[in-house]
Amino acid sequence: MQRSSLRDFCHLCIDMSIDLHTHSNFSDGTLTPTELVSLAREKKISSLALTDHDTMAGVGEAVKAGEAMGVEIVPGIEISVLHDKVEYHILGYWADPQNSALAEALAILQGARADRNSRILQKLNDLGVAASSEDLERVSEQGQTGRPHIARLLVRYGVVKTITQAFDQFLKKGAVAYVSRFAYSAIEAVSLIHQAGGLAVLAHPTQNDPELTRLPSVLASLVPAGLDGIEVYYPTHSNKMKKKLRALAEKKNLLLTGGSDYHGDVRPATTLAGGGNIFVPPELLLKMKERLRSRTNTNP
Repeated sequence: MQRSSLRDFCHLCIDMSIDLHTHSNFSDGTLTPTELVSLAREKKISSLALTDHDTMAGVGEAVKAGEAMGVEIVPGIEISVLHDKVEYHILGYWADPQNSALAEALAILQGARADRNSRILQKLNDLGVAASSEDLERVSEQGQTGRPHIARLLVRYGVVKTITQAFDQFLKKGAVAYVSRFAYSAIEAVSLIHQAGGLAVLAHPTQNDPELTRLPSVLASLVPAGLDGIEVYYPTHSNKMKKKLRALAEKKNLLLTGGSDYHGDVRPATTLAGGGNIFVPPELLLKMKERLRSRTNTNP
């Protein structure tokens, strides 16, 4: 896109944020993909990425809703990974869900989630909490089931008052009912996303590295492996942190992305990007598309 047309585009969208990190009830969000797109239209979000955890099952519904409501939908996913024994999340954009390598890898992850759920329920039973798989299915309704659904179940049972309390008391690492699960390495996740034709981005890098002390070494490993970008615009990122992340991204020729990480009612007082929440510049999406086109043209 020519510089003048990019400037005109940004002028037209000056009040319209994009949001490249959201979740639906196909993973641990509370809204259906259609409801999420409807909220995006209401919030004047011009482009929305659905990035459910370890699944792209809701993308088709989101795309159909976006076409009907005039909201551009970016197919996405968020994969939980390990790097040097630390958990990180890799966002994938425009990966083909029909790609056989990706589909097989996601099936393995979903099987690992189901196994962990059973083991957590057994631990809760051993602790005197009569948690059943039938009740858990009623909480999750559809899509994948994970710890956030078990947390909601504990709230329903009256065992805890909040989801945060459920994690602190039972479900977070080190808590009495915590169970680890299989995860791919960050490098493996980047490779899977690339094999499926997508872009790979490191999500919310301050989540497990609040001072970004480990990030330079993480990038030293992941950039040569093909990492495409860093999520810079995020609700908990201060201006100082965004400045530091932008500098790292520029040094490594990485794309900038951003999103709200919206999950719906499961996280009270949160909303999509724009308005009083973070603003994610629309031109970031244009640069992502340019990078994707460049890769496609280089590797036909």
